[in-house]
Amino acid sequence: MVGKSHLARQRLRSAWLFLIPALTVMGATAGWPLLRTLWFAFTDASIEQPGSTFIGLENFQALMEDPDWWKAVWNTFRYALVSVSLETVLGMIIALALNAHFRGRGVLRAAVLVPWAIPTIVSARLWAWMLHDVYGVINELLLRVHLIDTGLAWTAEPGLSLIAVILVDVWKTTPFMTLLLLAALQLVPQEVYEAARLDGAGPVRTFFSLTLPIVRGPLMVAVIFRMLDALRAFDLFYVLTNNSVDVMSMAVYARQRMAEFGELGYSSAAASMLFVLIALFTAAYLLVGRVQLDPEG
Repeated sequence: MVGKSHLARQRLRSAWLFLIPALTVMGATAGWPLLRTLWFAFTDASIEQPGSTFIGLENFQALMEDPDWWKAVWNTFRYALVSVSLETVLGMIIALALNAHFRGRGVLRAAVLVPWAIPTIVSARLWAWMLHDVYGVINELLLRVHLIDTGLAWTAEPGLSLIAVILVDVWKTTPFMTLLLLAALQLVPQEVYEAARLDGAGPVRTFFSLTLPIVRGPLMVAVIFRMLDALRAFDLFYVLTNNSVDVMSMAVYARQRMAEFGELGYSSAAASMLFVLIALFTAAYLLVGRVQLDPEG
């Protein structure tokens, strides 16, 4: 026992030695800007005027009283929950299909990744033209099949703008979920499925009783990565919604207060709140996931 304990401590020290260079780089590139942002959040810093004064929690108090901020929070979480849910379901369905053995599946796997390979800003601009209320191909197709009588302003009407942003995000990011889930599915032993077939289990029962419990860990990792990315969404909202106050994410709100109003301190408070909300959501998600994965621990 003494030897094992000494070996475990030695391995732990070696792990920290290997992590120190990476942690140093992360601290320099991410930690310092984060600390500066937190400091500005407690000041009246402005882009137009040099210098700043410490004002305590005034920026955060003003932020809590701003209805536009809470609208941005609601838009962001609604967008994140709906888009990630759709991407998870579609990603699992596509991953299950691509995991089957058939001719040409390699080419199909590569084709599925094309939307993910396109830069987000390019995808947003591409879909902005496709969703144009006058010249867009989406309205043209819907008009031809008589689903609508007149062109819809997908990116101008608040009720449609968020739907458009979600649809574009699902189109682009579903391949990411598919790739992660497909990698997890390929690690499932085929003997498990053969045993299930011998026991008379159908596809649905096999999925919920065998496949889903086995890939639950990778699935949770994929979901948390997508949620972190969705909660700080900026590109799609900024390009597709024309910086509209009614359909604005938290990141777009923080950018608007800094770039258009010059309120560096106030925008830093918004960015800090965005960081806090993401951290709280991540901690809660990981806690719930840990309880589900290890109910006795």
